[in-house]
Amino acid sequence: MKAMIFAAGLGTRLKPLTDNTPKALLPINGKPMLEHVILKLKDAGFHQIAINIHHLGNQIIDFLKANNNFGIEIHISDERDYLLDTGGGIKHAASFLQGDEPFLVHNVDIMSNIDLRALYNHHLETTPLATLLVSKRNTSRYLLFNKENKLCGWHNHETGEVKSFYPDFDPKQYNEYAFSGIHVLSPQIFDYMEEWTGKFSIINFYLSICAKTNIHAYADENLHLIDVGKPETLAVAEQWMQTLIV
Repeated sequence: MKAMIFAAGLGTRLKPLTDNTPKALLPINGKPMLEHVILKLKDAGFHQIAINIHHLGNQIIDFLKANNNFGIEIHISDERDYLLDTGGGIKHAASFLQGDEPFLVHNVDIMSNIDLRALYNHHLETTPLATLLVSKRNTSRYLLFNKENKLCGWHNHETGEVKSFYPDFDPKQYNEYAFSGIHVLSPQIFDYMEEWTGKFSIINFYLSICAKTNIHAYADENLHLIDVGKPETLAVAEQWMQTLIV
């Protein structure tokens, strides 16, 4: 089973911690974020993982080498020359991710209690183009899904901006969910990406194709998720992860 970890972020919200250390290598309970995510994926059965790098990427390469790639196959998707955002990053790693089976994508700064194998199996059973792990947590930007859990639009509560390719779209008629940064994609996704080049957001890409294909929500009522994007959330993540049963 294949997966991809987004580890190329600049970590601007975590400055000055990320001035000399890539965000992926910032420690939580003595282990870098990247190690936590790799081991979680490995435990779920993912033994082929692509990791994209950009900011201080050599440190990530050295870290993986020092740990013998944690006993799995790891492919470096090098974005050191140009950061490609989430959609562009997935397409850049297409040669590794393509195949007969879906692959999972995981942001390096997301710590959660999600059963990744259950999420992957749900995707296999329902066969959409993509399955997005979502939750009801508070945020300013929400993905909008219909009663069949199919993606239909996006709404920014702060600015009032709405994105949808459906005519006469009314966001009040849809269920709002926050995206988790974890999703499972079928390899056919690359067919839809043919005309997309360079740097682009995977969410904008999903919104552009959701009217003609199935992008589904996977909502786990017991999901506990921490986006480790700010210094204060590092401490929160450390406290929470100490309570997890290993």
